[in-house]
Amino acid sequence: MLAFDTVLFELARLFLWPVTLGVLLSFVYAVYCLGAFGIEYLQRRRDPLRALVLQGHAAASQEQMELVVLKQLEGVRLCSRVAPMLGLIATMIPMGPALVAVASGESQGVAQSLAPAFASVIVALASASITFVVYTVRRRWLMRELVTVLDARDRLS
Repeated sequence: MLAFDTVLFELARLFLWPVTLGVLLSFVYAVYCLGAFGIEYLQRRRDPLRALVLQGHAAASQEQMELVVLKQLEGVRLCSRVAPMLGLIATMIPMGPALVAVASGESQGVAQSLAPAFASVIVALASASITFVVYTVRRRWLMRELVTVLDARDRLS
């Protein structure tokens, strides 16, 4: 049974770098989305009735336009849900070495293990928060745009 525990421990440690990279990438993506969101806000404020996303899809069916809207929101939705999970994983992996350091009385080892762990979860939660706000507001904008395009099409027919 001890070998099985060791295998699981080593396997978990192997995930630390990919998970940390995922946290960093989610933060970069969240900042990118925030910038794009700001630009879209200015465009929508300048011309509130203009269809920004669905302008080329006015002739498509309602279902096809809904798929376009879902595709537009998919990245921020995924990031807002996955980033906290990555942060939790990045926090839990260093907990093993930290507990070993506590058991052996090495307070320096505890600090070295836990500092990056808590930094990872903070960055992941910031990413999730940013993308959740962007997702929520963009969803409302895109639903309003969809209704506007459908209403304009109904008036023409």
